[in-house]
Amino acid sequence: MAKTNYSFEKRQRELAKKKQQDAKQAKKKATRESTKPGDTRPDPSENQA
Repeated sequence: MAKTNYSFEKRQRELAKKKQQDAKQAKKKATRESTKPGDTRPDPSENQA
């Protein structure tokens, strides 16, 4: 009977966990940027003639 390759299983779990974390961070970043309050102050560089 073949031995179980625990290091392979561990690596797969780590990759899955990292993938989930990356997806969660991307979702948070997208949410933060979409709900970012607009800067209502006029930009001085735009008003220069």
